[in-house]
Amino acid sequence: MKRLIPIAGALLLVLVTTTALATSKTEERMDAAIEVIQEFTHIPEQGIPPRILNNAYGVAVLPGVIKIGLTAFGGRYGKGILVVRQDDGSWSNPAFISLGGGSFGLQIGAQSTDIVLVFKDRRSIDQIVDGKITLGADASAAVGPVGRQTSAATDGRLAAEIYSYSRNRGLFAGVAIDGAWLGMDRISNEQYYGNGMSPQQILDAENMPTPISATQFVDILSASTPQIRKSTGRVARAAPQPEPVQTYAIDPVPEGGDEMTF
Repeated sequence: MKRLIPIAGALLLVLVTTTALATSKTEERMDAAIEVIQEFTHIPEQGIPPRILNNAYGVAVLPGVIKIGLTAFGGRYGKGILVVRQDDGSWSNPAFISLGGGSFGLQIGAQSTDIVLVFKDRRSIDQIVDGKITLGADASAAVGPVGRQTSAATDGRLAAEIYSYSRNRGLFAGVAIDGAWLGMDRISNEQYYGNGMSPQQILDAENMPTPISATQFVDILSASTPQIRKSTGRVARAAPQPEPVQTYAIDPVPEGGDEMTF
């Protein structure tokens, strides 16, 4: 029995250490996503056009996506976070997601890059929450336009459901990632929040206790995007109230008295 106590203590220590390391990894991922968000809000002239972000239904940030090429086969793998618009136009709690996919062709080497995906509607988000989607197959994806002055009239990609961007050396550019899949990272969600909630519940929850880094990410994104209602596309601000009409009560003129004039 005495021998079992040290063994149990050692197993508990390993469990606690493993949990702490996993939590640290998700915190690092959130911090990296915050850095990417800060970068593209600071360079509107060479980044994601404000009109694209302002009308987005969802935004995914995947820092440090690895692209590996080995002779005739290559692949991508990365993890990040996803936020969506709430009914009042505010941004949801971040939920963790994963990206993966392969590509064929003559290639060699490895590359790490930050990827940002801008979702135009809810359909793609629902597919990710329900399972996973393949970009270019389950949802149309296009290389995102760059710069503040992008013209919608000459942008033939506006029919796409998802715009994709990459960041290298501080600059953003459109990137093609057809064939990659996106899905929820349920393990990371539990490690980060520890509340047993599903990805859909995390995205829908209001006033849910969240780590400081999650709040910081949402605050930075909110500061650069107006609150636009999902149902109408209009900015969610209170309607102006009419000024109250002042009325005055005047006592009737006593019989035989003089009338008051103004």
